[in-house]
This record gives sequence, structure tokens and C-alpha cells, in this order.
Amino acid sequence: MLGNLELVSRLFIAAALGSVIGFERERLSWAAGLRTHMLVCVGSALIMIVSAYGFAEVLTTDHVVLDPSRMAAQVVSGIGFLGAGSILLRGEIVRGLTTAASLWSVAAIGLAVGGGLYTASIAATLIILVILAGIKPLERRFIKVKQRRQMTMIVERGTLTFHSLHEELGAASPRVKQFVMQQSDDAPECDEVLITLHRVSTPEYAAICSRLRQLPGVKEFRDDDATS
Repeated sequence: MLGNLELVSRLFIAAALGSVIGFERERLSWAAGLRTHMLVCVGSALIMIVSAYGFAEVLTTDHVVLDPSRMAAQVVSGIGFLGAGSILLRGEIVRGLTTAASLWSVAAIGLAVGGGLYTASIAATLIILVILAGIKPLERRFIKVKQRRQMTMIVERGTLTFHSLHEELGAASPRVKQFVMQQSDDAPECDEVLITLHRVSTPEYAAICSRLRQLPGVKEFRDDDATS
């Protein structure tokens, strides 16, 4: 059986490691932030301690056989309910998957700390922190930029609005990231519309361009990605 100092130390270490990852989520204003990650990590560590050492006296009784890993194993599946609560569906865009994965990872860190695997838990914390905070700028620069498309349209004044654009695109309307309308310099009676789409594949973008070209009142259509 572990001493009281060792037990308390493991819980504090779990809280500290959970706070490191939780702070990164809190910085981005996610619902599952600092306190949530700390609670998950400490709770997982406590469950692991109870699972490994809480039944020591019972095991000394004759004809009693217990699997100390069964209680800790429930954390892996049980944390899924908490992670699911951080996932949001907005139109066709799913948000919160990374936060749900960080909660699941923090639970694993807590189990590792509760089991006394300090090196593994600290290493996992650093790796997860690099994944969350370090890789995101690279993802924005090299991946998401390629999924962002931009087009410019010259249309007759009043024929295209933000509402009518969403109605025309239908299920693809959540892809619209930016909609800017201003008076055209070349044709005062027309509007110049700048549309930016995000998270759109090449076939989807081609289909959207084809639909917009056929809209009534379109005088000119420019694919800014094709000209860049």
C-alpha cells in the first residue's frame, strides 16, 4: 500500500499535468477548458489508485479474486460521454473533436499518474501539448489554406444578397466564410461581390462555381484561385 504522501503527490501531479493541457484549451475559449481537464486528470488518477490499491484488504480474504484493472478500464469508455458533450455540429461543420480527444488523452495521463508511471505521463503531456499548440499554426499554414477558395462576381445591383446566396448553395452554404459586396468601379450600376469559401474540396468548389455562374444577373465571374 502506498503512503499518504505518495497518494497525495500523485493527485497533485495529475492536477498539474491536466492544467497544462487545459490551459491551452482555455486559451481558445473552449467550454472544456482548464478546470475540466484538471478534474478529468485528477479523477482518473484517483480511480486508478483505488483500482490498484483500494481493495488490498479484500484480496487477503480466502477465495476472493479481483481484477484491479477493471475499474480503471471503465474510465476509457466512460470519458466518451464527457467528450461527446464538447462536440458541436454547426451546419455541416463539426467542432470540438480536438477538445474531446484532449479530454480522452488527459484521462489516460491521469491513469498513468495514478499507476505511478511518471515518466510516461509527463512525456505524454509534452507530446499532447505540442500537438495542440505547436502543430496548429502549421496546419493553418499548409493545410487549411489549401481548402480555402475565393471568387469575385460582378452582378446587377440587387440581384444577389447574402440570403439569396445561402438559398442557392443549399447544403453547401456553411462553406461560405466571407461575403463582401461593394459598388463596382467599372460598372456603377453593378455590385462587385467577393466570396470566400473554406473547407471545400476541388469537386465541391467546381460545382459551386458552376451554379453561381448560372445565376441571373451575373455579368462577370472570376475564379481568384485560378488566376493566382
